[in-house]
Amino acid sequence: MLRQIQSQKLLQKLSPQQIQLMKLLQLPTIALEQRIKEEMEINPALEEGSEEEDEINTDFEEENYDDLSKNDENQRNDFSISDYMDEDEGVSYKLKVNNTSAEEERKEIPFSVGVTFQDMLDSQLGLKELNDHQYQIANYLIGNLDDDGYLRRELNSIIDDIAFSQNIITTEKELNDLLKVIQEFDPAGVGARDLRECLLIQLQRKKPYTKIIELAIKVVNEQMEEFSKKHFDKILKNLDIDDDLLKEVIQEILKLNPRPGNSMSDGQKSHQQIIADFTITNEDGELLLVLNSRNAPDLRVNKQYSQMLGEYSKEKNKNTKEASVFVKQKLDGAKWFIDAIQQRSQTLLYTMNAIMEYQRNYFLEGDETLLKPMILKDIAERVGLDISTVSRVANSKYVQTSFGTFLLKSFFSESLSTDSGEEVSTREVKKILKDCIDAEGKKKPLTDDKLTKILKEKGYNIARRTIAKYREQLDIPVARLRKEL
Repeated sequence: MLRQIQSQKLLQKLSPQQIQLMKLLQLPTIALEQRIKEEMEINPALEEGSEEEDEINTDFEEENYDDLSKNDENQRNDFSISDYMDEDEGVSYKLKVNNTSAEEERKEIPFSVGVTFQDMLDSQLGLKELNDHQYQIANYLIGNLDDDGYLRRELNSIIDDIAFSQNIITTEKELNDLLKVIQEFDPAGVGARDLRECLLIQLQRKKPYTKIIELAIKVVNEQMEEFSKKHFDKILKNLDIDDDLLKEVIQEILKLNPRPGNSMSDGQKSHQQIIADFTITNEDGELLLVLNSRNAPDLRVNKQYSQMLGEYSKEKNKNTKEASVFVKQKLDGAKWFIDAIQQRSQTLLYTMNAIMEYQRNYFLEGDETLLKPMILKDIAERVGLDISTVSRVANSKYVQTSFGTFLLKSFFSESLSTDSGEEVSTREVKKILKDCIDAEGKKKPLTDDKLTKILKEKGYNIARRTIAKYREQLDIPVARLRKEL
């Protein structure tokens, strides 16, 4: 039987403005600029500029409008464009302003122009004596090379793909022959199917052909697994050579480029640009925090839309009512967005200031051992915000200091207790661990067990599995792979 019952429930719901603020908090400075541009495109009631500028411009127009209108006709009669042009008109240097201030901001868009890795291979392919059929297949093979310069696809798959996409029939033998042609290109090693083949191609092109090169080819061709795992004893036994000669062979192999496709990465591949969201400077022992607002311009509500809303609200027909609703939505959206940007700036500053004060000693000295254990909850309690809000601020935000630019998230770490009962940051332990490994003898690297003993002697009671976890987080391989002759 159905019954109607009245009940009260307490629910938490986020308003559209709160959701918008949460999304803006997650954005770093470099992404905020794009977000503001997108909002200005979809909302004509939002425009760039400050309210103060608008008032100044309005006052200027009211004071000078009458004087300008009186003098306008006289100025038109006196003005002749021929007085300002000569036979050199159109010369570029005469169109430039030279009296710019040294402090004036120059907004330039840098761009790079150059030959890409694929273009470089295509140009070399054009120098080979190939017919149209062979050229198309070889060009297709070049298009299948990855960023490292390897052909990691099976030839049978390429045969099927080129038949369906290009309507070209080929065989595995023809693909192998054309792949060997590509492997003759520069940089050496391009077109290889695995690391072993890549290193062999480079070694076989070495001139002059010495005994060291011959032994290096044997190591790569026959004992690649032992070499990659640094089982040097097995290699010495199989080649019947001494340590000094093996050391020369290893040095020759280490000179090779395992990723020939990346040889042009410095000039031709784009890199992610990091723009610091905060800047901390040390002024005679006082820390100064500045929020980077370079890419966040001043925003204001378009006055024409405000006037338009006033005019529409006076009329009462259906069309103007619909237009009035539309204009009001845009005006409200613009005000909400401006408030969200301002609130974002305040939240970022409050949170970063709390982090700076919490880690004051570190930001003064730059010594990682001075970092205190700090979790999201510690900062959330200081600024009176939710942990999720602090997490949004810390993620993908960078701070620039006099000793480097760092991700905010990297300052958060768990705590460990020493034998004396003092709580220290896990980053401090990682720093000591890295220093121990850097100072180890490479002929007999320190194992995780030995590292555990060393840290226990220093007062850090840590399990071996924790040492292994920290070592992996620092991208340091196990002792066997750190071994050198």
